[in-house]
Amino acid sequence: MNLTAVRDEEHIVTRHFGESLFAAHHLFSNSRRPATVADVGSGAGFPGLPIKIYAPEVRLTLIESNHKKATFLREVIRALQLPGAEVFNGRAADFPATSADVVTLRAVERFEDALPEAARLVATSGTLALLVGAPQAALSPQLAPAFSWQRPIKLPLSQSRTLLIGTLKEPKE
Repeated sequence: MNLTAVRDEEHIVTRHFGESLFAAHHLFSNSRRPATVADVGSGAGFPGLPIKIYAPEVRLTLIESNHKKATFLREVIRALQLPGAEVFNGRAADFPATSADVVTLRAVERFEDALPEAARLVATSGTLALLVGAPQAALSPQLAPAFSWQRPIKLPLSQSRTLLIGTLKEPKE
């Protein structure tokens, strides 16, 4: 269906599944489950679907504006029988604000526009998880200053890609 630029099977496993499961482990291995997760710009379902497989109790919304990709995602959810997973076929700007405990963002076009929209979806004390290159990781604190950012975690088998996790700061009284 031409959903991703990566064609090599080994790279599909390491880049798409491996990075997504790496993020899932860091987000859900010993933390506050169950949670609501919104995956912004889901595309072919990464990292959202592997997160749902890793942590089946989470409620997952895949946010995808492309109709062809959204149809594919619905079919994957049906075929894998993933209860608590749904597709929002629209832009993140049209999704309700502060609606997810965890929001993920990976490999989106116009990162500078997408990050603030993703940040808007994070619930109070929630988490924003980015799978991005080093330049985007460096830019993230400026684009989403309401978050306390952890140090970037280098993704295995990657030259410059990182997992960057931010927690929404409590509003000052």
